[in-house]
Amino acid sequence: MKLKKPNFWDYKYPNITAYLLLPLAFIISKISSFRLKVVKKEIKIKTICVGNFYLGGTGKTSLSIEINKILNERKIKSCFVKKFYKNQNDEQELLKNNGKLFLSLNRKKALKDAEKQNYEIAILDDGLQDKTINYDVSFVCFNNINWIGNGLTIPAGPLRESINNLKNYKNVFLNGNLENLENIKNQIFKINSEINVHLGKYEAKNINEFKKNENYLLFSGIGNHQTFVSMIKNYGLKVLKDLEFPDHYNYRTKDIDKILSYADDLKCKVITTEKDFLRLKNKNLNNINYIKSELKIIDKEKLIKAII
Repeated sequence: MKLKKPNFWDYKYPNITAYLLLPLAFIISKISSFRLKVVKKEIKIKTICVGNFYLGGTGKTSLSIEINKILNERKIKSCFVKKFYKNQNDEQELLKNNGKLFLSLNRKKALKDAEKQNYEIAILDDGLQDKTINYDVSFVCFNNINWIGNGLTIPAGPLRESINNLKNYKNVFLNGNLENLENIKNQIFKINSEINVHLGKYEAKNINEFKKNENYLLFSGIGNHQTFVSMIKNYGLKVLKDLEFPDHYNYRTKDIDKILSYADDLKCKVITTEKDFLRLKNKNLNNINYIKSELKIIDKEKLIKAII
């Protein structure tokens, strides 16, 4: 989804606009709850769903890639499954660069295709709210900075389903730079004291390519822009300006020209994310560098126990 979130979604408490949208949010939530859940009898392949409640920017793709690495290290034949969306080419390319991707308008068809090619485990990037599949293992991902925003469901807030539904899940994954952890964990355990909370931290794999005595302009069109900015600053780089675009934004030539003009005026080097860089085909890339980031799983053995 190409999304520019309304600012009020991430207020600590709902504002008047959020309250006015509550009746619509209630109706949408009720319609979603009536969706029929079909037991996955016809699918033999083991499924791991990496999904979210908060709409966008929770690190699903990064965690999917790390889970695939863990399985490959153990000689388990695993693959990625993703529902096809025309505007999510960046995520599709990232997954293809890190393993075998089965892409389809129907997730169950993609799972069947993976099964035919004798894959043992399918990692689904997104799809937590797809009730036609009974997943073997599910992870609900959150970003530490955004957490649950104002706590309300779409369109009054950023949540696809109520945070109280965590009582129905066994695993939560908190992505980011280890911000706000105790507060978030306390809220989670009040809902489900038995749930496993897993932690991840973003690391820049090519940070040595950037000098601390230079100034930088950052831009991204991802769901967790502030986490990207926070990571760069944590490495000691001097950020003079950052520009946020909608998630999965399709950059135009005039956007890039504007970014480069800002950077020239400020005498800055330009940095973006790998996902954004993949969307800049046929654009002026001479003065744009990207950070290749990787999710480091803090409690790797605990996560391995959850998936195997």
